[in-house]
Amino acid sequence: MFETALINAQTRIGDFLTDQMKRLGDDNIAQGMRYASAGGKRLRGFLVLESASLFNVPPAQALYAAGAVECLHAYSLVHDDLPCMDNDDVRRGQPTIHVKWDEGTAVLVGDALQAFAFELLADPAVGNADQRVALVASLAVASGAQGMVLGQAQDIAAETAGRTLTLEEITKLQANKTGRLIEWPALAGAILGGGDPAPLRTYARAIGLAFQIADDILDIEGDAATAGKALRKDAEAGKATFVSVLGLVDAKAWANTLLRTHVRRLRPMAKRRRPSTIWRPT
Repeated sequence: MFETALINAQTRIGDFLTDQMKRLGDDNIAQGMRYASAGGKRLRGFLVLESASLFNVPPAQALYAAGAVECLHAYSLVHDDLPCMDNDDVRRGQPTIHVKWDEGTAVLVGDALQAFAFELLADPAVGNADQRVALVASLAVASGAQGMVLGQAQDIAAETAGRTLTLEEITKLQANKTGRLIEWPALAGAILGGGDPAPLRTYARAIGLAFQIADDILDIEGDAATAGKALRKDAEAGKATFVSVLGLVDAKAWANTLLRTHVRRLRPMAKRRRPSTIWRPT
């Protein structure tokens, strides 16, 4: 079952990060790093473990990459919640870092989490030097000015301009802002296992897009207490989303089509080494 596999991954990744962060001490930055990286769906780390299992990579080895992408994602959320960005007070059902501490601490906690992600990938336990360099370089591209940060900048520019984006523009923006950090975990397994990343790249791009469509749907239909964050902010701000452009019915249909189509493309790989589960629509 998907739910069982995800819960198991959440526990393993959480325990791994707790152990790795013991060496950080107990000042405000270290406390903030632990606070910001705790909880959450751990979908990105889960995808690392699943993609690694396709290439028979031991989970203990893959956990470094899983932990790294979770730290990188946590950094992005800490900065995204800042008053100068989305100005959110709640994340994962808890006060955001700048609310619990202050803005300066939040900036530094985000910076430290980003650095810690690459520290994890550089650990010799990850693999040989070529593998570690490939993971570091690819995550840097996925999260920087050619990936997630670019997507954030595109989002801010669109909001500042005050114009409605087209479906193509929203898709490109979200492929950077959200999709690149979902694509990278799938590719990490191929890097660790020395396999062909092409099928996983296609699959991951599809689920990254489906994930964002689902998030836009949640912003309309979800419950803030369950989601652990403020909802309906996009609609109130007049921001273009997949739902605002397509409508709820068509947005849901597109997300399910993306998943069903691209899961089928992974079946030849799953036959070779069946992972605990592959994310698929219910």
